[in-house]
Amino acid sequence: MAVQMAEYVCQAVVRHFRELDVYAHQIRAGQWTFRKPRQRSEFPVGVMGLGALGVRVAQALAHFEFRVNGWSRAPKALAGVRVFNGQQQFNDFLANTRILVNLLPLTAETRDIMNNDTLGRLQHGGYVINVARGAHLVDGDLLALIDSGHLSGATLDVFRTEPLPPEHPFWRHPKVTLTPHASARTLRSESIAQIAGKIAAFERGEPVSGVVDLARGY
Repeated sequence: MAVQMAEYVCQAVVRHFRELDVYAHQIRAGQWTFRKPRQRSEFPVGVMGLGALGVRVAQALAHFEFRVNGWSRAPKALAGVRVFNGQQQFNDFLANTRILVNLLPLTAETRDIMNNDTLGRLQHGGYVINVARGAHLVDGDLLALIDSGHLSGATLDVFRTEPLPPEHPFWRHPKVTLTPHASARTLRSESIAQIAGKIAAFERGEPVSGVVDLARGY
């Protein structure tokens, strides 16, 4: 799933940075025009959540020479990534981010974490990519910040209610790109092999990776 997630996030970041959505709209309208190239240094990407998926995404983005920031609950060190950690560094992480990628687990602490206050701290013209859980995002706050001009848009793959209800404003907003929770799908054959491998390791008395901490919620 980490490879799928890196693919998805990288295409969303590049699509926004290179304004490929604008080109697509112009081509549909029969317009042959060029956009002024943007400076990569002006579009720092912040990956919120540095678990297995977040680390793979951050490393993939760094490969494209974006300035990549990461934020996690505990200190971490990643080559090519500036890492912020803990609540005391959260606002600094947001202030240094223009494209925000959410890969946090959903817990009582992270529910509604993307709201008017936090998203309002992103750099002007910020862009939001949510591939974690719909309940991380306060929908109305995102739309209000886009309509005010502070945010330039969003790519959303997860939603509070799925399938997304037909009346939801996300469907019709021109600056919101939607996909149906398809950023990283569970692949049956790989999952079965992983489960069987962990059972075998447990029976041999060996350490098992991916153990959930019930106190933390992930």
